[in-house]
Amino acid sequence: MPTTASPVDRMGTDETHMPPSRSPWAETWQLLRKNRMAFSGLLIFLVFFVVAVAGLFATAGKAPWLDPARVRLQEKLRPPMSSPNTETLRAEELPVLGVYLLGTDDLGRDVFARMLQGAWVSLTVGFVAVGIAVGIGILLGGLSGYYGRQYIQLGHILFWTLLILAVVMAFQPVLSAAAALFMAAIAGWFWKKRYDRRPSPPPAYLKWLALPTIKVDTLIMRAVDIMLCFPSFFLILTVVALLPPSIYNIMVIIGLTSWMGTTRFVRAEFLSLREQDFVAAARALGISDARIIFRHIMPNAVAPVLVSATLGIASAMLTEAGLSFLGFGVPPPHATWGNILSDGKAFIFDAPWLTFAPGLVILIVVLAFNLFGEGMRDILNPKLRERN
Repeated sequence: MPTTASPVDRMGTDETHMPPSRSPWAETWQLLRKNRMAFSGLLIFLVFFVVAVAGLFATAGKAPWLDPARVRLQEKLRPPMSSPNTETLRAEELPVLGVYLLGTDDLGRDVFARMLQGAWVSLTVGFVAVGIAVGIGILLGGLSGYYGRQYIQLGHILFWTLLILAVVMAFQPVLSAAAALFMAAIAGWFWKKRYDRRPSPPPAYLKWLALPTIKVDTLIMRAVDIMLCFPSFFLILTVVALLPPSIYNIMVIIGLTSWMGTTRFVRAEFLSLREQDFVAAARALGISDARIIFRHIMPNAVAPVLVSATLGIASAMLTEAGLSFLGFGVPPPHATWGNILSDGKAFIFDAPWLTFAPGLVILIVVLAFNLFGEGMRDILNPKLRERN
């Protein structure tokens, strides 16, 4: 008689034919490889990263292998792939590669060497500026999303105001000492009030310090709205014009004026995740707020932050190129794609390669970052994965 498999046997047979489970990283990589545009953007970024690192080692130091600052006036405005005139150049002035790959500028400097140096400057500005913006955005967005319903007490405002005044008045010892003592008294009272098992009520003359003023979410989001009211590029241009020219000032200023989008992304994710069951279970177990935020909520909220950071790198590189083009960017002798483009605008008809080379590279690199960011947004969003 034919035998029929028991339910247990059928269950075991089904389980043996189930596809192997994949980790989230493996699934993301598989979807990224299927998305040709995003994968092409990633490959271009990797090539750009390798070229920028190689350019750093090739153009840095007192005796670089490719000297972007070498002036050869007799070789000015030479077209790409042209050979040097060995009769008028000394041995140390000859190009290492034997030809000028991208030609020379109006001072006879090798455009290829200057493009390599500018690649590292653009990469550094993009990543550092976005790192600053993402750090500020995660901090403020997390505070607004998790603690947004709580009120800021008057003592908190007074404490931070005095702290800022103490830093500003660092050269006034008497005022700084008085402010420091007052801040210490306020901080001690709040510490005792929060951590004492049997807190005693504050004295009557200090009750006004505990008065609620404004919600955390309201304060942070109104600051975001105020920052969005200003045109970012003109705000950056104004601050850069007031400060001494420096690559560090450029990175910090771009980072401090581009955190608003990340703050909104993180706040929206925190508002959604803090009401989930796993967060309620963590609170019921007595887990601290810091562990809930960094262990349970933050890993689930980083997806839009990564996309925002990828797109922000392209925006920061464009901003740096625009500032350098206007003469407010990285000061000489450092070469950037923006000041190479600025130097070439006066010779656009006589030496168009001075404009086309940096302009085309900026276009390709920024497009690669945007394609990669758009692809990652589709991959990391479950509602948009159907298109991949």
